[in-house]
Amino acid sequence: MRLLLIEDNDDLAGLIAGQMEASGYSVDRVDCVEDAIAVVETRTYAAMILDLGLPDGDGLKVLRHVRSLQQPLPVLILSARGATEERVKGLEQGADDYLIKPFAFEELKARVAALLRRPGAILGSQLTVSDLVYDTQGKQASVEDRTLPLSAREAQLLELLMRRADKVVQKSTVENQLFGLDDEFGSNAVEVYVHRLRKRLQDSGARVAIHTVRGVGYMLTAAA
Repeated sequence: MRLLLIEDNDDLAGLIAGQMEASGYSVDRVDCVEDAIAVVETRTYAAMILDLGLPDGDGLKVLRHVRSLQQPLPVLILSARGATEERVKGLEQGADDYLIKPFAFEELKARVAALLRRPGAILGSQLTVSDLVYDTQGKQASVEDRTLPLSAREAQLLELLMRRADKVVQKSTVENQLFGLDDEFGSNAVEVYVHRLRKRLQDSGARVAIHTVRGVGYMLTAAA
């Protein structure tokens, strides 16, 4: 799952990204209001970690913009503004959680995971479609207790499709989840990973299928 981190302190942003990536997330980083608004208008994320004291304005502007787009994006404010009125203001304007700096990285990770476990969010500890099982914590797939070897991006793609099983996932959403802001990829990169994953599932005998919906995206279902 890909997170958006909005933090202007480069050292802190690097530490946060490193900690979250070590826990299995992918992280895109931006450091100002303008870039954050541009990104949320064009990309899809599992959750956002938002600093408030940004160089070109208040991070609450980003939060208000996200909510104006009616995106069900979980937002955790991470700020040195610890006064009660500041926390209340952030929550009232649409934040799902508020963590005060300085903080413990373990608490940050736990709070993000808790947000993603809420009803309507996308995190679950185990995903199952027919005889295919994916452990979201260990990032491991199996078919009838047989381990399915996957590359990191193949695992990301499988998780995304399993979370939205029986629903079409737009190609743009797949691109956003597999590739970061700084990644370079070809026009057929998504098709390549879908082909590889489909073959691995077929070779494993998994009773699932990945369907291509031309011009739209992809859908994983239990095989007929």
